[in-house]
Amino acid sequence: MNIVVDAMGGDNAPRATVRGCVDAAKEYGVNIILVGKKDVIEKELDKYNYQGNNIEIIGADDVITNEDKPVKAIRRKKDSSMVVGLNLVKENRADAFISAGNSGALLAGGTFIVGRIKGISRAALTTVYPTEKGISLMLDIGANTDCKPSYLQQFAIMGSIYSQKVLGVSNPKVGLINNGVEPGKGNDLTKKSYEVLKETNINFYGNLEARDIPKGYVDVMVCDGFVGNMILKLTEGLAKSIFSTLKEEFMRTILTKLGAIILKPGLKNFKDKLDYTEYGGAPLLGLKGGVIKAHGSSNGKAIKNAVRQAKTFVENNVIEKIEQDIKEMGGNDGTK
Repeated sequence: MNIVVDAMGGDNAPRATVRGCVDAAKEYGVNIILVGKKDVIEKELDKYNYQGNNIEIIGADDVITNEDKPVKAIRRKKDSSMVVGLNLVKENRADAFISAGNSGALLAGGTFIVGRIKGISRAALTTVYPTEKGISLMLDIGANTDCKPSYLQQFAIMGSIYSQKVLGVSNPKVGLINNGVEPGKGNDLTKKSYEVLKETNINFYGNLEARDIPKGYVDVMVCDGFVGNMILKLTEGLAKSIFSTLKEEFMRTILTKLGAIILKPGLKNFKDKLDYTEYGGAPLLGLKGGVIKAHGSSNGKAIKNAVRQAKTFVENNVIEKIEQDIKEMGGNDGTK
C-alpha cells in the first residue's frame, strides 16, 4: 500500500509532516511517499536517522499556500506538492493522498485531478465530532454551501459506509441536522431531504436538532456545507473559550488551584476527546481515490493518525463500496 503525503502542506510543515510519517512508517508498515522540496525533506528526515526502506521522496519545487486562490493554484502550480501528489493517486501509483494544506485547493484538486465517483454529484468534506457516546461523523462541513436533496442523500450513503467500514459502527444511524425533530420542520432543502432520506436504504433516524448533536444520538450527521461549517467553527470556538475560562477560574485562589490538581485527570480525558490529532484528518468522500484533509496546524501525531486513517480507508475498500451502492441506486443526475 502506497500513501502519499504532502510534505509542504500545513502550518508546521515539513517538520511535523516528516516526523508523523517516520512514526507511521515504523508502526503501520505502509509505504509512504513524501512529496515536496527534496532537499528540505531529506534534511528533515536526517534528523530521525531513519533506516527503513518504506519512505520515498518525490520532488516538487512549488508550494500551494493558504493565500493562493484554490482553482487558480491547481491549474497554475503544476509542480506543487499537492498537484504532484494528487496525480500519483490519479495514475494509480498511490492509494491515498494526505495534505494539511489549503482546503479549497485540495477540494478543487481532488475534483479536477482525481475525479468524482460516477453518480456522485458533489464530494463531501467530513469530520468526526466528539459526543457523549464517543464520536459521530458529520458531513458536509464546508465543501458545498448550496445543496440539493440529492446531494444530502449521497452524503448520507457515503457517511454511512465510512462510519461502518472505517469507524467500525454496525448499522450506523443517520440523522438530518434541522431546527426541529418533527417531520415537516425546516427550510425547503431539509423538508425535501427528509422525504428523500426516509426512502433511502440507510438506517435513517430522522431530524436532529443542534442541541442534541453532542448527545450522540446518531452515528452520521448530514447537512449542507454552510450549516456544517458553522457548527464546526462554533464548537471549536466554544471549546477554546470553556478551557480558557476554566483555567482562569482555577488560578484564582489556592483552593481553586488545589481543586484543579484533583480534577486534572478528568479534565485531561475531556480535553483528549476534543483533540483533533487523535483522528488525523477529514476524508473527502465521493472521489475516485482516497483524499484526506489534515488540520492546518497538524503536529506529528495528527499526521501519523492521518496515515492510519488512510490505511484503514484503503483496506476496507470504501470507494468500491460507495461505487456499488450508488450504482444500485441507479446513479444520480443531480437534478433533484
